[in-house]
Amino acid sequence: MNVYRTDSNQIQIYNDDAMNLYEQWDSPIVIVCDGPYGVKGFKGDLYTPEGLDEWYEPHIAKWTEKSGPQTTLWFWGIERGWVKVHPVLERYGWEFRACNVWDKGIEHIAGNSNTKSLRQLPVVTEICVQYVKKPLFRVNGETMSMKDWLRHEWKRTGLPFAKTNEAAEVENAATRKWFTDDWLWYMPPAEAFEKLVAYANQHGAPQGRPYFSVDGTHPLTKQEWEKQRAKFYCPMGITNVWRQSPLNGSERLKKGTKAIHLNQKPLKFTRLVIEMSSDKGDLVWEPFAGLGTGAIAAHQLKRRYVGAEINADVFGEAVKRFQTHLAQPTLDL
Repeated sequence: MNVYRTDSNQIQIYNDDAMNLYEQWDSPIVIVCDGPYGVKGFKGDLYTPEGLDEWYEPHIAKWTEKSGPQTTLWFWGIERGWVKVHPVLERYGWEFRACNVWDKGIEHIAGNSNTKSLRQLPVVTEICVQYVKKPLFRVNGETMSMKDWLRHEWKRTGLPFAKTNEAAEVENAATRKWFTDDWLWYMPPAEAFEKLVAYANQHGAPQGRPYFSVDGTHPLTKQEWEKQRAKFYCPMGITNVWRQSPLNGSERLKKGTKAIHLNQKPLKFTRLVIEMSSDKGDLVWEPFAGLGTGAIAAHQLKRRYVGAEINADVFGEAVKRFQTHLAQPTLDL
C-alpha cells in the first residue's frame, strides 16, 4: 500500500481499497462519496445500477459505525443509481436532507443524444445527495430517536408537558415544536435545551435525576447538545441546483486529448459541500478519491483529509496534482 502524506499529516491519500482503511481512520465530520455509478464508467464499475445497493452496503456499514451525529454524507451519483442505494442508507440510519442537482447545460449533449432511438429527454445532470446521521439514544436497551428521547426524559420528571414552555422561557414553542409528538417536531436550540435541562433537574422528581443524561451521571451540556446534529452553514444565494458546464479547460486532467478520469468533479463543488458541513480542523473522508479533488479542497479550507484511490495510476495522478497545488499560492481562508 502506497500513501502520500503532507508533513503535518493533515492530508493523507492512500492507494488502497477504502474497506482496508476505515478502521484506522478517525471519525469523519464530512464524507464525500463519488464512487461507482453503474454506468461502465471505469474499470471495476458496474455495467448497470443493478447491484449498486449490494456493492455499497459494506461501505455504508463502516461509514455508519465510524460516524456520529455531526457527520454529513454527500453522495454523488445518477438518479437510477441513487434510488438503488437510498434504501440501504435509510436502513443504516442515514437521514435524507436534500437532492442537489448539477445542471451541466446543453453543452453536455453536444449532439450526441439520439432521442429518437433512446426515446427520452437528453440527460444533462448528476446529483449530489445530502444525508446526515440520525442521533440515536439508548434507554434500558431500547434505541430511541431524539424526539422520543426528549419526550421520554420529560415524562420521567413527573412534570406536565405544559411546563416545558415555562422551563424554556417561551410562550408556546416548547410544547408546539420541541415536545410535540407529530411531524411538526424539530430539535430545540442549544440555548433552550440548556434551560429545559436545568428546570427538569431542579423541579423534576428527585429519584429520577439526572434527567437528559446519556451516561446516567451528568445531564448533557449545551455544548454536548450542539454536537447531536450535523453542521450546516447555508451560503447566501446557493440553491439545490448547481449550474456549471461540463468540466473542461485547465482543471480537466488529461493525457494527450483523453481525460484521465471521466468522473472528475469541479473543485468548486467539492469546496462547497465541505465548507457547508464542517469547520476548520474537521476531518473529511473521501473513500473513492479519484484525482484528489477532495484533498485540494480540504487543504484550501484548512480541514484534515483522508482519501483512498484503488487505481494505482489514478492515485499517482492525484498525488502529482496535489503536489502541483502545494507549489502554487494558497488561499488565506
